Amino acid sequence: MQDDGRFGPDFVAAHLAAHGKRMPEQRQLTYDIAVEPAFAHWRRWYGEQLALLPQAQGDALAGRLWLDEHFWPVTFELAAGAVIRSAGYTALYEHDHDGLTPDWTALTSSGELAFLLEVHTDQPTKETFGQIRGWKGLERRIAQIPVGVVLKLQGPRHVALRPPDGGTAKKVARELRSRLLGSPHTTRIHTHGYTFVVLANMFGPLKSANGLFAQFAAPSGVAGPVNASRLVLAVDEKVSKYAARANGNHVPLVVAVGSHRFTSVDLDDLDALLDGSPTMNFHFNVGDSFIGTKSVNPASPARWTMPTNLAGLLWLHNQPPFGATARPNSNGHQLMPPPLAQMTQTPPPARSVA
Repeated sequence: MQDDGRFGPDFVAAHLAAHGKRMPEQRQLTYDIAVEPAFAHWRRWYGEQLALLPQAQGDALAGRLWLDEHFWPVTFELAAGAVIRSAGYTALYEHDHDGLTPDWTALTSSGELAFLLEVHTDQPTKETFGQIRGWKGLERRIAQIPVGVVLKLQGPRHVALRPPDGGTAKKVARELRSRLLGSPHTTRIHTHGYTFVVLANMFGPLKSANGLFAQFAAPSGVAGPVNASRLVLAVDEKVSKYAARANGNHVPLVVAVGSHRFTSVDLDDLDALLDGSPTMNFHFNVGDSFIGTKSVNPASPARWTMPTNLAGLLWLHNQPPFGATARPNSNGHQLMPPPLAQMTQTPPPARSVA
């Protein structure tokens, strides 16, 4: 089924008209996914999933989808519904169970209750979203400079840089444009409290991924140690809230989890926590000068044991078609339904999107 009605050309035109003239730092990070042709298959997938819901529910989720703080939670809720259907069940969204509304209720082909499923998205704080928008805004301004070089900020190694406000970003971009066009061999530019360097190797300046226009390797805004502990604590809370209802109905409780791209938590991190493996990962990109610190005890690595009231976890992949990988709980009071437990698809490599 294909549904271009909700997020087809009319939606793209309306979104461009509403947000395209905003300052770059004032746009949602989801802007490119909402309007760029390269993400048409994403929009088509959202339209298909929303069309499967009752009108009111579909409208409510569509209204939140393009907001930064809601984009991935809505995406993963829709993905969990798609996973349930792919396993051969009927998926009911936020169905009421005597006052409790788990995200999804799965029914068998004969209409019997099969399992309850809750969804959790691990994502950054609201403050972090603001910082990322700030850097993204400066990145978009610099991408308008017609000089095909790559710029990076030079900053202290003991503290993370903060992005400029909108007015300062405009002045910074204007100064960079003037200096790069006026002095083509410039390698370092200091402006408004920021020092930019032109990245180069032994053959000269690196070529911009934007072709004849400048590229800014911005700080990620989320550099630091990668930790899945926050995610599993949220799973524990889900189990505490919904286990009694699942047990009362004699059905399994499953929790589907997904990670916002900016947290860098992936299935390997979750597996390391389940296995008690002494691993340590840091998230950073070429634009980060500070990546944080982390203390670990290799002799006593962190470990998380699934609650016995949890039948298992589904790890939701973060790009279309948003499949899932199962982690059944061998010690659960209820077994994960076989059609879910057999989901062993390897998550695809991550791409850099909102």
